[in-house]
Amino acid sequence: MSHTTASLEVFREEIRAFLAAELPARLREKTRQFLPLERQDYVSLHRLLDTRGWAAPGWPREYGGPGWSAEQRLVFEEELGAAGAPRLYPHVNMIGPVLQKFGTPDQKARFLPPMPRLDEIWCQGYSEPGAGSDLASLSTRCERRDEHYVVTGQKIWTSYAHWADWMFCLVRTRAGGKPQEGISFLLIDMRSPGVRVRRIPTINGASDLNEVFLDEVRVPFDGLVHKENEGWTVAKYLLGFERTGGSSIATCRLLLERLLSIAASGRLGGTRLMENDVLRARIVRAAVRLRVQEQALACVLAGDVAPELRGIEISALKLHGSELVQELSTLLMHCAGPAGMLCLPDAGEPGAGEAGLELESPELRALGANYLDWRKTTIYGGTTEVQKNLIARALLG
Repeated sequence: MSHTTASLEVFREEIRAFLAAELPARLREKTRQFLPLERQDYVSLHRLLDTRGWAAPGWPREYGGPGWSAEQRLVFEEELGAAGAPRLYPHVNMIGPVLQKFGTPDQKARFLPPMPRLDEIWCQGYSEPGAGSDLASLSTRCERRDEHYVVTGQKIWTSYAHWADWMFCLVRTRAGGKPQEGISFLLIDMRSPGVRVRRIPTINGASDLNEVFLDEVRVPFDGLVHKENEGWTVAKYLLGFERTGGSSIATCRLLLERLLSIAASGRLGGTRLMENDVLRARIVRAAVRLRVQEQALACVLAGDVAPELRGIEISALKLHGSELVQELSTLLMHCAGPAGMLCLPDAGEPGAGEAGLELESPELRALGANYLDWRKTTIYGGTTEVQKNLIARALLG
């Protein structure tokens, strides 16, 4: 559906007014200061948006979403970012579309209704200690016994597993042959006997990541999504949504906003940072790259990409978004100078007058720690090297 400029502006004003009136100040501050979010932060945001039917913006109406066009979704994402809202819980737009396409009627009826409100939290069981970029080499074993599958293995870097009620998990149900042909996609209750979660603290003070140990975990047969040994088809479909979410546009917008503010107000040796020609040129280049990223995402969401190129476009979005986060955060660290180096999540408000940089901002208090943490953006969701190989194989054979 195409919208006129006027109708989109009316839609934008509706979103903007609602967020201005209803978004809790504590969520704004956490987001703007790049502070770690807790489970209740995500739950509060989703339940607030659900009062207007906006908690799953990519879903069609038949499954409880708003049925928005690509243009409306982009406007919504822009206004969320502008309002200082955190990103939506990512797995809603990963396992949700998978169940809509591949799930049985019973799976759809059981799992989709509570998902937008985060009445149940999900996590993703893909990576393993020996299977990250080469995901098809995963070794978590799954066997049929009586009326259940029995799963044994280990997953790692599992975001939010310590909060999760359910995991969507890749397991090996058949050995031999091509690695991709023996994988199945299971839904695992995280409260099952044999599931153990161990948290992995990160350098920015968060603890989103986890190891998950699966020791003879029994999973009913109705936890299988799609067909046995054909889970790779489901996994690839889900990765398209994960990598589109990995376009990192909301993070980049926030970083650019902070960068422009600091470059305009900060001074070094009595000279405004923005008056430095080299720095100004680098900021302009990053702003142009962000605009290109936004336009590319709009094309993918609107379906304005040839089917044979869609996978390439999604890989390019993830690749470019990851690199742009690192570029913008590096520029921000340059502008913050010693203030950035002093920042830890609990270090309070930094000042940098001792080094000649006249800059004080509570919004920089976690910058240094997050700058280090954002090095991972070119690794998770498929490394930069993997994305380049996917693009090269598709285009060059």
